[in-house]
Amino acid sequence: MTLSSLRSVALFGAMFGGARPSPEERLVRAVREGDTAALGEVYDAHHEAVRAFARRLLGDDAAAEDLVHDVFVALPDALGSFQGNASLRTFLISVAVNRARHEKRSTARRLGAYERLHAEPRGESDDPEHLRARRSLAQTLSRCIARLPMEQRVAIVLCVVEERTSVEAAEIVGVPEATMRTRVFHARRKLRELMESEVSR
Repeated sequence: MTLSSLRSVALFGAMFGGARPSPEERLVRAVREGDTAALGEVYDAHHEAVRAFARRLLGDDAAAEDLVHDVFVALPDALGSFQGNASLRTFLISVAVNRARHEKRSTARRLGAYERLHAEPRGESDDPEHLRARRSLAQTLSRCIARLPMEQRVAIVLCVVEERTSVEAAEIVGVPEATMRTRVFHARRKLRELMESEVSR
């Protein structure tokens, strides 16, 4: 077989052999190559999910918007490590985790989304005293959450607030599943200690 024939066979195989790239794979390739229109498509498809995660993690709308911006600006370079084993959305959340972990911010973090972890069961009473008590509890919990190490905060958001499995959360963060379970355990214990300390004041 001549060299020309070999090249033709190789070209045919590349064009028609095996599975064709999925739309997401083609989009990832385009973003890697610097296609701004493709990056815009990724943003349109996934920015709401990234923003929701950022708000739960940081508890502050402005800080969440900053983090979303950072994630998508960093995405073309970050995709160099994308293996395709997880969905692009899951990968984006992992980028957000890494950006938040290394970002030093001076503003206080308000994590009201955690209210449902420790708040008393909702009753039918909507009297002012009851509502004041719930607001006070939420504020106390937010202060306690803000004192958790970032790794524990991320674990709680992923596994409890967003109800992801420990396997998926571990994949996002890049740690063994056992490590993720341990972080959730210690985060819950630390929260109880901080809440008890606040109440006893």
